[in-house]
Amino acid sequence: MTLRRSVLLRPLLGAVGLVVLFGGWEAAIRLGWVPFGLLPAPSSLGPAWLDELRSGAWIQAIRDSLTHYLSGLLIGSVTGAVLGLLCGAVPLLDGLLSGVVRVLRPIPGLAWVPFAILWFGLNTAGATFVIAISVFWINFYAAYGAVQAIDPDLYEVAASFGHGGFWGRLRTVVIPASAPGLLAGLRTGLGQAWMSVVAAELFGVPGIGARMMQASSLLATDLVVVYMLTMALLYAVTDTLFMLVRRRLLGWQG
Repeated sequence: MTLRRSVLLRPLLGAVGLVVLFGGWEAAIRLGWVPFGLLPAPSSLGPAWLDELRSGAWIQAIRDSLTHYLSGLLIGSVTGAVLGLLCGAVPLLDGLLSGVVRVLRPIPGLAWVPFAILWFGLNTAGATFVIAISVFWINFYAAYGAVQAIDPDLYEVAASFGHGGFWGRLRTVVIPASAPGLLAGLRTGLGQAWMSVVAAELFGVPGIGARMMQASSLLATDLVVVYMLTMALLYAVTDTLFMLVRRRLLGWQG
């Protein structure tokens, strides 16, 4: 009964927190505690969103951003996870790439924007590249760490059942044992990819980030906040869907 009550109480407390946040925000604007133009009142966000919705700009921005968000997320997650698994499972490959990883890892996704423009141009491919780079390292280290944490005794058990070769160990030990770590990295990447969308669209690629930049140049702070909340909503949706899939994939853990 206590557990059920805590499960029901948490969303309620979250809702109360949001009411306090937006209520305090609205009060600060109306009482003049925040200089005019620096921050929009929450009461102005609804009309601004309706205007964007009626014009079709809101739906189009989401559509455009989802295109390179999903592409970048898929490419960065798959390549990062695969290379992380291989580096964790093959010491020779790990050694060969250790220097490369140390050089490239600290470079943020935003630093690759000039090369994205040069290599791909002002299009979806360039934005996809920036997002993929940002997501790649999260999944690489999640996979690598998951493999490194595998109990060595599991390899001996697999060998005793005739799965001692590289591919046998990979299929029966490495992938199943590292699955929770891989999925944890993928979940983190879901959020990182959304944070990278704005950076990926800074150079003029259509989408939510570009629309935010247009609004900020016109000092339309209400629109900027509308699209910030839109990204938060989209992240909440993708994270919820991911957790449903994760629960099914890891159902064997009990």
